Amino acid sequence: MAFPISVASPVRFPGPLPKAADVVVIGGGVIGVMTAWYLARRGVRVVLCEKGRIAGEQSSRNWGWVRQQGRDPAELPIMIEALSIWKGLEAEAGASLGFRQTGVLYIANGARDMAAHEAWTAHARAHGIDTRVLSRSEVAAMLPGDAGWTGGIWTASDAQAEPWIAVPRLAEAAAARGVRIVENCAVRALDITAGRVAGVMTEMGRVAADRVVLAGGSWSALFARTHGLGLPQLSVRATVAATAPLPQIFAGAAADSRFALRRRQDGGYTLALRLTHDFYLGPDAFRHFRTYLPLIRKDIAGTRFKPAAPRHFPDAWRTPRRWTADEETPFERMRILAPAPDLPQVERMRDRFAAAFPGLGKPPIAAAWAGMIDTMPDVLPVIDHAAALPGLTIATGLSGHGFGIGPGIGRVTADLVDGRAPGHDLGPFRLARFGSGA
Repeated sequence: MAFPISVASPVRFPGPLPKAADVVVIGGGVIGVMTAWYLARRGVRVVLCEKGRIAGEQSSRNWGWVRQQGRDPAELPIMIEALSIWKGLEAEAGASLGFRQTGVLYIANGARDMAAHEAWTAHARAHGIDTRVLSRSEVAAMLPGDAGWTGGIWTASDAQAEPWIAVPRLAEAAAARGVRIVENCAVRALDITAGRVAGVMTEMGRVAADRVVLAGGSWSALFARTHGLGLPQLSVRATVAATAPLPQIFAGAAADSRFALRRRQDGGYTLALRLTHDFYLGPDAFRHFRTYLPLIRKDIAGTRFKPAAPRHFPDAWRTPRRWTADEETPFERMRILAPAPDLPQVERMRDRFAAAFPGLGKPPIAAAWAGMIDTMPDVLPVIDHAAALPGLTIATGLSGHGFGIGPGIGRVTADLVDGRAPGHDLGPFRLARFGSGA
């Protein structure tokens, strides 16, 4: 199995780039792919431009969870729809996506964890989700371990898929339905005429279109800023590791307060530390400091601050914030945002796995990687039209929740672009919420 997609991965969608389309989607992650998917189903001519490779960034670097459990209540209705969509996607795509409803287990390490898990079940009941509270003995029967677990919650209907397989195959299916996908094609700027979107300027040339979707993940804020849009999005680095095949101890996905695991299709486990990430300080970090202060206070223990981002990262000190459409941009200088993994974190994953499952010991690691997670101050995405730029729709800032909910966000975004009622309350995801004191 090939682990996260990289700049060395072959180009699957070379173009050519057409001169015109109804909609241009910027970004080839799960949100961009599924937005294009739903628009194409309605006969809309869609071009999807990806500066590197489809799913090259967070859409192939995430944990692979498709979960309702633990979601913010504002996201739950869309996530419930997304799970329903996932169930039929393999048949629609005509390809295996590694989708399996193997459940999600949240484990409590003490009374405080247990109280938080039990409190969330009120949201599950309100939405008819099959979450149930487990005792210490029930957790032990489900996941035999030795980590002092005191109970947990379990949602059997939750699922998983293989990110680096699923998103490229969904892109292939979208292309078969008429979406023109072009990799290695950075969109440098919007083409604005009379105050509204008239197309995009790419490194391969102009595409005329009166509607554009910005689904650029960690690059969205940098792109938006060149057009005067204040999008308070920042990114954090998260490290993930994949073990070699191991005996099965659990078929689904599980997490306590220390680490998380998911049984992959190839017989290994994907491991990560819970609530641990690295934050690189840059111009946007200082610009949005006050907006993020409540989140920083809440999550300070799990955040490691780094003085500067590596060269060419979206918020690196020397990354340009302005350019013209006829010059090379930051999007071309870094085709895929692929931060190096934190290897000491990987060792801590191995230690925590071995402590929980002493019969298996420290697992052999087949691969380790990291991804930059685009996040917002309230850990909810922006899904909205840009009022200041008619014709532009933004879908970004999924805050680490994007893979599982991606099909639902894609369907909603397609409706927004096409002038249809999205069927969900998108008020919590409006762009203006950060400027209104909300």
